Amino acid sequence: MDIAGWRRKLDRLDRKLVRMLNQRARAAQQIGRLKARTAMPIYEPKREQAVFRNILRANRGPFPGHELLRVSKEIIGVMRRLQRTEILVRRKPKRGRRK
Repeated sequence: MDIAGWRRKLDRLDRKLVRMLNQRARAAQQIGRLKARTAMPIYEPKREQAVFRNILRANRGPFPGHELLRVSKEIIGVMRRLQRTEILVRRKPKRGRRK
């Protein structure tokens, strides 16, 4: 395959990554909604460590594990912020309503 072919392949993979990240974001929002209803904490260090272990265990390279972990931590941070936003939206009082 020539460079143009490899670039087309990368473009397809990038689009697939975007779709998968958005699927993950929607799942994180749903979890945020559940956490809002049950007053669960957003940050759950044990769960995050389990996620990182699973990611590293699934890695077969050539992506270096420490770099994959760095990218994964950034993604998890974004997902945590989505959950916080979801909880804030759920807790925000409705406009025009008085207590």
